[in-house]
Amino acid sequence: MEFIIITIVAMIAIIVLGCIFGYDKKKLKHIADDKELDELAKKYPNNIEICKTYLRKLNNENVIVKENKETEASLYIAITNQISIANVANTYTRIQTIAHECLHSIQNRKILLFNFLFSNVYLLYFIMICGLAIFKRLPYKMMFLGIFLILSLVYYVVRIYLENDAMIKARYLAKEYMEEIKVSTPEEITKIVLGFDKINELGIRCINYNFFLNIMIKMIVFSIICVIR
Repeated sequence: MEFIIITIVAMIAIIVLGCIFGYDKKKLKHIADDKELDELAKKYPNNIEICKTYLRKLNNENVIVKENKETEASLYIAITNQISIANVANTYTRIQTIAHECLHSIQNRKILLFNFLFSNVYLLYFIMICGLAIFKRLPYKMMFLGIFLILSLVYYVVRIYLENDAMIKARYLAKEYMEEIKVSTPEEITKIVLGFDKINELGIRCINYNFFLNIMIKMIVFSIICVIR
């Protein structure tokens, strides 16, 4: 019975916070789809060159930079000190997205490595307790769920700090970069930055909520397994 109540409360929390945060991926994608700004961004160098320019500005040129056109998500991999740039060549958001990943590369190394290692341990723990619950080999299920929630809190705090820090600073780094290379007029730069602001206003809320959503979904999955088994 307790797992049914937990599932219901988690679903209510998902719905309530989703409404409060205005979580809407379609709307975010629509905001990012701006043909006029995409045309303005075509004046700028290729993604690799932009990334290396950012890294020089940040005094962190030892990062490996690669472009992977088969993925849609750019990322910084702390364990290998590598930035992987996704297929974002035709969108104005690339100027800010690349800045975001470069900013990850200069964040506290200890926190970055902890996030990388802990994220994997966290996922393995979730898979383990679900597997044991399915095969009825998990005693004290509420205790293991409690441990999972503590691990989730640690995961959330660390990940949100890293993401929010990079998301907030990326806008300013991108603006500074555009002003320095003077490819666009001041008016064009203002238009592009306003586009960044529109994306960030909703995007930061969506990212924060999305991490919470993933945790709640995992908890619901585990609770349902416990009810069935």
